[in-house]
Amino acid sequence: MATILIIEDEAKMRRLLELNLGDDGFKTLSAGDAETGVKLLGSEPVDLVLTDLKLPGMSGLELLQAAKQSNPALPVVVMTAFGSVETAVEAMKAGASDYVLKPFSLAEIRMVVHKELDVSRLREENRSLREALGQKYSHPNIIARSAKMQEVLATVERVASTNATVLLGGESGVGKDLIARAIHEKSRRAAGPFIKINSTAIPENLLESELFGYEKGAFTGAATSKPGKFELADKGTLFLDEIGDVPPATQVKLLRVLQEREFERLGGTRTVKVDVRLLAATNRDLRAALEEGTFREDLYYRLNVVPIDIPPLREHKEDIPDLVNLFLRRFASDPGREVATISDEALDLLRAHSWMGNVRELQNVIERACALAKTSKLEVGDIHLDSPRRSASSSADRFLPEGMTLDQYEDELIREALKRAAGNKSQAARLLGLSRNALRYRLSKIGIEDENGGE
Repeated sequence: MATILIIEDEAKMRRLLELNLGDDGFKTLSAGDAETGVKLLGSEPVDLVLTDLKLPGMSGLELLQAAKQSNPALPVVVMTAFGSVETAVEAMKAGASDYVLKPFSLAEIRMVVHKELDVSRLREENRSLREALGQKYSHPNIIARSAKMQEVLATVERVASTNATVLLGGESGVGKDLIARAIHEKSRRAAGPFIKINSTAIPENLLESELFGYEKGAFTGAATSKPGKFELADKGTLFLDEIGDVPPATQVKLLRVLQEREFERLGGTRTVKVDVRLLAATNRDLRAALEEGTFREDLYYRLNVVPIDIPPLREHKEDIPDLVNLFLRRFASDPGREVATISDEALDLLRAHSWMGNVRELQNVIERACALAKTSKLEVGDIHLDSPRRSASSSADRFLPEGMTLDQYEDELIREALKRAAGNKSQAARLLGLSRNALRYRLSKIGIEDENGGE
């Protein structure tokens, strides 16, 4: 039996509503003013509130705001005079479920009450069903139907409310930036800034000044002082992508910020204190970097408080249909594109692919297909996939290319990586699975200069 709280200052109208809703099988509570109604809300379980907007003392709008603050899911139906439609619209913006205009028939009131209770019941059933099906965890722009991605979002839910440092791991293109943003948006810092910086996109000699800022005259060209990303992220979250490529000197300052929450700008002496949550990401094996001596062990353990490993797309291919639909909706809004669906055969082709570039590769494939498609449905002929990379086992019978030594083969691989990365040495290092220092060493062996710190 649902309980209806009726708040109406006219005694005859209040009694009429009590009798009428009581005849429909509802339990009713009533109050002649908003203050009494708020007290009843705090002491009795209520399934729906039916309130007049014009009340003595506290207004119905204020009551609505108080009710929504205590229970956002509680349906509230407001009653208002015909000439106050603007007030009713204001109430809807504040969270009212529906409104009825006076004078109204009792049949209309019963219909609205039944409808809102049905909607409320349906929402609760959907929530329970999602939990039963393992779909409890969700976030906009993150597809997580699969069990592996549900585990990732479950960890996000648990860690978001803390201030713990999170280390996101996973191959390039799995969506580490989206997971980082989800942690920020579900945290107590959501109202603060979310600042992202990719350490491989900035030359080594500029990374420190980007992170910590600099004072006027700190170096040639520093005409004014400039705050760094840590200062800009104060009271919010700083997401440091590709943490494995941060140079050793900068790693020392990062460790100090994590331990003491303070630093000095480049060229400065004043200590700057910040309240920043750090999220870091890498597509490298940092344990291997520890063994190579290119990453500090103390910094690693400071970062690796809560590790979240995001699986590659080939390990959760059941998410591909939903990802495709997400990208179709996104690209359909572009002018000149009218693709809305995809055929089952085209989906089967996508499921069979290896997806070495993960979700980013899938997004690019769908965008290209939408740009070239001739109809509103993507077919197999519209899907253009890159050839899968040759696995070690498939070329094992050849060992090395004929007539090549190991050193020559390595030199060719390095040159090919530079070609694919359009000369960007940081990107080439990632393609080869090397640190930038390791790539520099190999470049020097084959006579290629690295004048600009890895770019």
